[in-house]
Amino acid sequence: MTEDSKYTRQTVTSVHTWVPGKLFSVRVTRDDAYDFQPGQFARVGLPAADDPDGPPTLWRAYSMVSAPGQPWLEFYSIVVPGGLFSPRMARLVPGDALYVEKAPYGFLTLERFAPGGDLWLLASGTGLSAYLSILRDPAAWSAYRRIVLVHGVRTTEELAYREEIESLARRPDLASHFAADPRKLVYLPIATREALPGMPQERLTTLIADGRLEQLAGQALDPEAAKIMLCGNPAMLADARKLLGERGFKPGRRGIPGNLAVENYW
Repeated sequence: MTEDSKYTRQTVTSVHTWVPGKLFSVRVTRDDAYDFQPGQFARVGLPAADDPDGPPTLWRAYSMVSAPGQPWLEFYSIVVPGGLFSPRMARLVPGDALYVEKAPYGFLTLERFAPGGDLWLLASGTGLSAYLSILRDPAAWSAYRRIVLVHGVRTTEELAYREEIESLARRPDLASHFAADPRKLVYLPIATREALPGMPQERLTTLIADGRLEQLAGQALDPEAAKIMLCGNPAMLADARKLLGERGFKPGRRGIPGNLAVENYW
């Protein structure tokens, strides 16, 4: 395996298309020394388009979808029309190279919070990525009373990983949690341009503001009991952060755990 001091060369093992020309996932090999926490992201690289056999010169940040205990790395991406990176990444095939910096990044991790209470995971679009890593790792299920996952998209075909999320209750290593509480996970897929049974066609921030998100979840957004993660497009993050801040949610600082964590690497 060729590498320099900052990155390793990994091999694509599979590519899954969720929405043709728009959403896809890439799975690659994982270096034995690569260690990360659920919720962190990697910087992945490709060589210049006019030098496909050269060293990586283009780099982008992608949250790990895979859990720390899985022997591969998986990334979920949108295709940015006219972009220099994502359209090429979407065209990768098994056997191709994808370069990964040796150090993981980011602080959208459960270490930001004290354990206990309810964990809310709010995402728009591909912001779902980091939460999949958290949900695939058993630790989160023991640390919190209940987990509420909210995924906002435009259309239902953009609800990537929906089947996996809806089948978590049948995962053997989580059986005891769901036996004790069938509502251990509350999953709210919300599309703004299509009607889903029992779900409003609204933006996540509208649902926070008017109280319907709490009604849908059957849980209160109580800053004394809830911990909230936000990941998604910058406009959603800014609006949600303001709304939640007005309700008493704030990031931790100086070693004091908070009840709000936000990731924005757009």
